[in-house]
Amino acid sequence: MSTVEHQTAKDQMIAILQNQPDDSSFDELLRELAAARSIERGLKDAEAGRVVSNDEALLRIKSWRS
Repeated sequence: MSTVEHQTAKDQMIAILQNQPDDSSFDELLRELAAARSIERGLKDAEAGRVVSNDEALLRIKSWRS
């Protein structure tokens, strides 16, 4: 387990925000938080085996264009 997994959600958010430039806009900060959450969810999905192959992903994308 990584150190991040032992932090509270609030501590994780504070760490992300502290790493941003002081002149970051509210929207930029929200995007950083959302990106970090998306990455965390994706990693948990991968660990749990909730993944698809590249070929399957391409087939799904092609079906959206139909």
